[in-house]
Amino acid sequence: QVVNYAPFTLLPSAVPSALFEQAYAVQQDFNLLVDAISQNKEFLEHTLASTIKVDDFTAQLFRIHMQVLEEGLAQSVFLGINRSDYMFDCGVDGTPALKQIEINTIAASFGGLTSRTVAVHGQVLKVLGKSKEASRLLPNNPSKGLALGIAKAWELYGSQSAVVMFLVEEVQRNIFDQRCVENELWNRNIRVIRKRFRDVFEKGSLDDAKRLYIDGQEVAVVYYREGYVPKNYDQQNWEARLLLERSRAVKCPDIATQLAGTKKVQQELSRPGTLERLLPGRAEAVARIRATFAGLYSLDEGEEGDKIAAAAIADPDRFVLKPQREGGGNNLYGEELRQVLQKIRDSPERTSYILMDKLKPQPAMNYLLRAHSPLQVSKCISELGIFGVYVRHGKEMVMNEAAGHLLRTKAIEHADGGVAAGVAVLDTPYLV
Repeated sequence: QVVNYAPFTLLPSAVPSALFEQAYAVQQDFNLLVDAISQNKEFLEHTLASTIKVDDFTAQLFRIHMQVLEEGLAQSVFLGINRSDYMFDCGVDGTPALKQIEINTIAASFGGLTSRTVAVHGQVLKVLGKSKEASRLLPNNPSKGLALGIAKAWELYGSQSAVVMFLVEEVQRNIFDQRCVENELWNRNIRVIRKRFRDVFEKGSLDDAKRLYIDGQEVAVVYYREGYVPKNYDQQNWEARLLLERSRAVKCPDIATQLAGTKKVQQELSRPGTLERLLPGRAEAVARIRATFAGLYSLDEGEEGDKIAAAAIADPDRFVLKPQREGGGNNLYGEELRQVLQKIRDSPERTSYILMDKLKPQPAMNYLLRAHSPLQVSKCISELGIFGVYVRHGKEMVMNEAAGHLLRTKAIEHADGGVAAGVAVLDTPYLV
């Protein structure tokens, strides 16, 4: 009743090696892009203007962002841990192409558990008498890469006695994933504490230099594994979040970086000229990033938004409707998409969503091993995530890496949902 194994595929899934390499090659560009957005107050203000009128959660994050900027940032070291997620879209001619679904800039999970899946799939292949295939599985250890980023930020903060604080949920279903990263830090003699928003509210304080203390311990790095959906917050938790944001501690992410991961920002990035303005003088990076974009459309009020809303109502199977939410299980498809859009098409509420082309990956057969589920062969599709880690000290980028990958696979009857949402399972890429 207490502990369950994480769900996984029986066999590793085939992934085109050219697309796998493309996803790795563009990750440092995405790290730079997220960091550039987080520092661009005007861009965030302009892009989120319509969203914050109708989406209370984004509005509250934005208010804290503005308040912290007005007071002056106490933080000088910035740590980003993100995960850029892709599908292999088979176009009209059937050639697969790498297309970005989203980029997660807060609490990007499964870096720990996916560090373990290679060994599982290697074992399965050996049992099946396929040792040669087992030896072709790529080593993958994102938990080490994520910990290196946290350790670097801790070191630059500059206090040997300060701790790293994992900010965690009240009920921690995904605790073992976090423990993998935590143990990597203990191995480097960096102390880790685990606290909830409630603990921060009750026991957190700032000194005159805006150093953050909890239970008398100075906190160098706050690593969020919580705080990405509205239900994570009540009035107390918002106050705790503000306290953390005002502190000198390195937040992963700081609130501006969380806002950089919103769907509205993703849609704005696809507009001609936007990437060039955010990454001036980096034409090659811009080209690599743009090659991964699927069609993204604004539902802002006006003629452009009216047209795209009408197109989606007429042919809902071409599109996905995305709200400004993280964590899987929020997107709308097909008939449900049509009903929601018909309801909100003439109200400002539609501006809190974006539309995206629905991707069509090639399904493959696999077994999904889940607790309490029947074992049957299923038609499956996969999603590849690349972990990115960067550390900026003042204006200087001191670390910018791709830190490993995550493959998640789900049965095709499930349109939406991640591992935590109970739909997708952990997988290992077998490059072809």
